[in-house]
Amino acid sequence: MNLRNIAIIAHVDHGKTTLVDKIILQGKLIRENSTQNDELILDNNDLERERGITILAKNVSVNYKGCKINIIDTPGHVDFGGEVERVLNMADGVLLLVDAFEGTMPQTRFVLQKALSMGLKPIVVVNKVDKENCRPDEVNEQVFDLMFNLDATEEQLDFKTLYGSAKQGWMSLDWNNPGTDIIPLLDTILEEIPAPEIVEGTPQMIITSLEYSPYVGRIAVGRLSRGELVSGKPVSLCKRDETIEKSKIRELLVFEGLGKQKVEKVSCGDICAVVGIEGFEIGDTIADFENPEALPPIAIDEPTMSMLFTINDSPFFGKDGKFVTTRHLKDRLDKELEKNLALKVKDGPTADSFRVFGRGILHISVLIETMRREGYELQIGQPKVVDKTIDGVRCEPIESLTIDLPEVHAGKAIEMATRRKGVLLHIDHRDERAILHFEIPARGLIGLRSNLLTATAGEAIVAHRFKDYEPFKGEIEIRSNGSLIAMETGTAIAYGLSKLQDRGKFFVAPGDEIYSGQVVGESSRSEDMVLNICKTKKLTNMRASGSDDKSSVSPAILFSLEETLEYIQKDEYAEITPNFIRMRKILLNENDRKRASK
Repeated sequence: MNLRNIAIIAHVDHGKTTLVDKIILQGKLIRENSTQNDELILDNNDLERERGITILAKNVSVNYKGCKINIIDTPGHVDFGGEVERVLNMADGVLLLVDAFEGTMPQTRFVLQKALSMGLKPIVVVNKVDKENCRPDEVNEQVFDLMFNLDATEEQLDFKTLYGSAKQGWMSLDWNNPGTDIIPLLDTILEEIPAPEIVEGTPQMIITSLEYSPYVGRIAVGRLSRGELVSGKPVSLCKRDETIEKSKIRELLVFEGLGKQKVEKVSCGDICAVVGIEGFEIGDTIADFENPEALPPIAIDEPTMSMLFTINDSPFFGKDGKFVTTRHLKDRLDKELEKNLALKVKDGPTADSFRVFGRGILHISVLIETMRREGYELQIGQPKVVDKTIDGVRCEPIESLTIDLPEVHAGKAIEMATRRKGVLLHIDHRDERAILHFEIPARGLIGLRSNLLTATAGEAIVAHRFKDYEPFKGEIEIRSNGSLIAMETGTAIAYGLSKLQDRGKFFVAPGDEIYSGQVVGESSRSEDMVLNICKTKKLTNMRASGSDDKSSVSPAILFSLEETLEYIQKDEYAEITPNFIRMRKILLNENDRKRASK
């Protein structure tokens, strides 16, 4: 069977998913007059569309010149490293997609490094050459330098480059001669990417991802690396702990266009989905019934960040969400563990809390955001970095941080990063922008991105990836200002807010429902302050000239979910419900807080 398996690598927002959509259209799988032409087919999860990032790897296939091309879309974010490694296991080559203006970016580097170390052959696609001020030839040189720095082999460095615009739907070997379609890319894939090796023998398939169907349960997805699988045949499941379970294949599916097609047998090298295998985990091997041989399991990045998840016990408990009990929370986290490989869950300090470990704030916040959209109410504690003791020394995760920003703001960014124990390695200058390279403790990243965006009027591009564990770098001062705390439960009143504008910045607007102990703003001083913002004006029958002016209130500061998680302090929770994100003190009563502080 003529076959190619290719994974697509790119930085967030360089047009990877758009390109795959165009390849599918080229395969004439979607009728030309369909209404889906402008919509992204692959990023089909609401969160992926809003953020413009790919979170879950996806599989599609295209038939071209009698050859089946399996295309695997990978996440570019380092926080989804667990996804990336599994995906690359299924591919024989990679398509490296780079923006013709921005060039290679830190996140591209992360996935590319993994791909090159696995010996995969790259094809480079310089995308968005229709942009103004783009520099395709320079970017191609940059890609070569990057691969050289990542220790690519001679064969990997001898890569083919295509130029084009995925949005306009053309690719060409010379960017000065635009084409009309992306056929040159498909031809290059057939020429450059090797067909999978056909290995005879008993079947072996490592499970690299899973899908879930309400009708048949969990479906194992992977690439068959030896032999063939036949529908209805008994097989063995070799687990990570070296135990072996007997099972039977109920159905076999291969990827066909955007969907799946039922087949009787799958040959070596193809990517398929297996229905009927019970109790498997990602990294287990499906092997021969009589003589099972396991493949080495996939190594997964260790978690570097943890957060406390607990049920919502605020005065507004149950007003907004459908799922509010400990049982709901536990069931949902267990379900997530089945498919989210880099996530770990342990019991928390109390009976109704859980400690969730992940690859970074983005990794865990995507889970929280998904849960609130499903109707869950929960509270989250301050993110903590996972330390390790190595040879009796306390060590913490260190990240490689890259900040790309206008040169005028470079001094401010260096000051912010070094205050958080960051070490500046070197600076690259490009036009009027500076690219700063740091090494920084993972806990120094908490809250850094939102501060940088504020300082650079939204111009900074921040990317980071895990480097290694190094000895503890000392204490970091994160937030210096205290909180403004509501004294009573009620409705925020414009009169009460306007009289307290000098005390700090507020996160609530007139008319918002608040409760006693809720964090309603940031204090202008370093200590917490308790205020009454539900205060109304006392009415008398006396009138005074000039004192009856309207109350003026500054607009409330609104936080995104990540900003909230980065902002809260260790004695605070973020309360997350389907429609609201609030901050609160863990102890709502002021007297309890005073007692605890002693």
